[in-house]
Amino acid sequence: ARRLRARQAAAEDGIPAPGTHKEDQDLEYAAVREHLEFLNEVSGRIGSSLDLSRTIVEVSRAVVPRFTDVAGTYLREQVVAGEGFPEGPPDETTMWHRVAVEHTDEPGRWDDVVPVGESMPFPSHTPFFQCMTSGDPVLVPRITEEMGNAIASQFEKRDIRPLINHRSMLVVPLKARNVVLGFMILLRHRERPVFNDMDRVTGAELAARAGLVLDNARMYTYQESVADTLQDSMLPHIEPRMTGCDIATRYLPGTLLGRVGGDWFDSVKLPGSRTALVVGDVMGHGLNSAAMMGQLRTAVQTMAALDLPPAQLLRNLDDLAQRLGEHYLATCLYAVYDPIASEVHLANAGHIPPVLVRAADGRSELLDLPTGAPIGVGGVPFESVTVPVAPGDRLLMCTDGLVEVRGEDIGVGLATLTESAAHPAASMDDACDTIIRALNTRGGRKDDVALLMARLNGVAQEDVATWLLALDPSEVSRARDLVRGQLVTWSCEDRSETAELLVSELVTNAVRHSRGRRVELRLVRSGATLICEVEDDDHTLPTLLDAGPGDEFGRGLRIVSVLAKEWGTSRTSSGKTVWFELAPSRAGRA
Repeated sequence: ARRLRARQAAAEDGIPAPGTHKEDQDLEYAAVREHLEFLNEVSGRIGSSLDLSRTIVEVSRAVVPRFTDVAGTYLREQVVAGEGFPEGPPDETTMWHRVAVEHTDEPGRWDDVVPVGESMPFPSHTPFFQCMTSGDPVLVPRITEEMGNAIASQFEKRDIRPLINHRSMLVVPLKARNVVLGFMILLRHRERPVFNDMDRVTGAELAARAGLVLDNARMYTYQESVADTLQDSMLPHIEPRMTGCDIATRYLPGTLLGRVGGDWFDSVKLPGSRTALVVGDVMGHGLNSAAMMGQLRTAVQTMAALDLPPAQLLRNLDDLAQRLGEHYLATCLYAVYDPIASEVHLANAGHIPPVLVRAADGRSELLDLPTGAPIGVGGVPFESVTVPVAPGDRLLMCTDGLVEVRGEDIGVGLATLTESAAHPAASMDDACDTIIRALNTRGGRKDDVALLMARLNGVAQEDVATWLLALDPSEVSRARDLVRGQLVTWSCEDRSETAELLVSELVTNAVRHSRGRRVELRLVRSGATLICEVEDDDHTLPTLLDAGPGDEFGRGLRIVSVLAKEWGTSRTSSGKTVWFELAPSRAGRA
């Protein structure tokens, strides 16, 4: 090695190097072997992770100090962000993010001048621009004063010249699939031999291997980012308060490779002041699972709006999964809470059972439900169970990622879940956090987690008013009087005028289209919200119409849609229900 360095120094000074032909061959052979050993060693040290930041650190530390004294790594900003970038070569507007600086100089010498995390473009006169546009290494035996001044002009108020002038520099592109992802700037101290053509070849091979590793990490980061975005967009923003219940949720992504999965939760407002609660888990991870989760969640919302019984909804969901593809399986727990009847109807498709915490004594229990087969198996029956509940009881539904740990019986996790769910808490959010802490500290969790907790407050009998109306147009006036009187009793006169108008429209339609059964009018007070429901025996759902100036019909639902906070329609076993919801008026809030 000393003889090789002597020959390199002599060649740099223009002095013919001594030595026989055999000695020259031996030196060349030793140099080639040394470079190959270095490349093999570097290849073994990089690529142990698909984490982009860790991969960059591995590459930087693999070349310092054996091959170079300073290694600065720059990547396209879009690569660091896990995004795609425009096709074609980079240009003077391309921003390059400094992601690592490894060196053998004294600590802190490079940190202030070229801090990691800075982004900057490079003009065309720099060797960096030449490297990233040509895709070939650029060798500078010694950085002259003139070149040092040109490079230093990019660094405002920071003098980089003492760090680079008179050093040997090799700029190598980090590319994969003929796309330049970034580049490395390699610098050697003046005391070391300058980079030569063999170093250029070694640097190019090093960069090619590092580029492939970085591209794999980049693609993984990009796919993970896309899947995260897709999954986040599909997870609903659930209202914390529904009719007769409060809801809190938590979602935790997985912690190992393929962490993006198909876990989801949802709540759907149903007629009769009821609320559907659902938690599901598509088996597998990645984009396909997240996309399948979105399809199933949309299907559950649609079928829930049709007010299907829990077992029938899971049956239809299973049929849908069969049509979507035979390779998809999912577990699902579907519950319908009726706050007026104080009961929950549940059906299970291969999911872990829910936990019910009794308000009376704080006792918690896993509900004993028919397990059922996962969605997608096909040809299996589902059963519904009705569970009576009391005001203040809490229902906890989650996916198996919360309780399942590799190498541990799932019964241990279920026991911990049941115990932690019974722990008293100041709020629903605190209760969820207590459960997450109790189960997430055991270690070994690899799957994502969906958690939904509902406090079943119920609706008191004095907050519900129900009337039966005859199929007579005169009953419309009576319906207005009944609503007005009830709102006075509830001290909700601020919404009386609007409520009477909307009730008139709905009762008029019901009386006109009902086939023989009496019309049912129900008014529910839930906190500060008023819910009105009109049920008849006509199965045809009303739709919004564009009524012209001379049209006699078609304006009723238009008025409802404008004045109500929310409204909807659904079929029942005997006909249909049309409902609307009124929030407190501004005057009422004051």
